[in-house]
Amino acid sequence: MTSGRVTVYFAALLARTEDGWEASDTELDNVETLTDLADLAREAAVDDDTVVAYIEQEGTWFGVVRVDGEDDPRIFISNAAAAARSSYGAMLTDELLGRDEEGADDLDSLDLDGTEDGEPDPADGGGEETAASADVPVPPSGPLGDPGLLTDLGIGEKELLALDTDALSEIADSLGCTDVLEAVR
Repeated sequence: MTSGRVTVYFAALLARTEDGWEASDTELDNVETLTDLADLAREAAVDDDTVVAYIEQEGTWFGVVRVDGEDDPRIFISNAAAAARSSYGAMLTDELLGRDEEGADDLDSLDLDGTEDGEPDPADGGGEETAASADVPVPPSGPLGDPGLLTDLGIGEKELLALDTDALSEIADSLGCTDVLEAVR
């Protein structure tokens, strides 16, 4: 739900234990990078076991980040183009697309509307692509990342790709942790 210019996110951590799964909702206020999110997930882990971090924005997109011990996080985003327009989604899409994080905070370097000098105005119907814009990977309007990141947990690629709204409930159901998730929702 959007109120004015506030974007609402929901985030949860699902940590596997030897007794099943533990769920916790989490605040993303201090998360600025994928490393921050992975560290937050590792803090929730029991004995370096699997943690699934879930982020969704207003039913527009969802992202799943799987952290297994000290391994690199694995990421899946349901709609990369939509996610790239939000702060937490951009963090994930930038990582998947290999975008350079340096300079990301330099507002002067950002092209927020695509009409900077030397670039075509979308209202004009296009134009030739500049060399600078050709180097920047564009997030696809659809899934991006590793759709097989939950396969060994009971959610295959086809099932994950088919999820849309209320994806967290479907994931929790497949993992067998719906009750513990509902306790923190």
